[in-house]
Amino acid sequence: MSPVDPHTHLLLHARRAVELQEAAYRPVPRRVSLRAQLGWALVELGLRLATPRAAVAAPLSR
Repeated sequence: MSPVDPHTHLLLHARRAVELQEAAYRPVPRRVSLRAQLGWALVELGLRLATPRAAVAAPLSR
């Protein structure tokens, strides 16, 4: 068995660490049912309707 260069091992480790970090930030694709999508759309609509117009467009005071 031939000895492995330590620099090669470190390069491979660094590359794998970067791949793992990138994978952590990648969103996991999952299917959301049509029922759930519709439910969240109705929640969003309800929140928009329940928010007073004055609170949304409040002027900035100096």
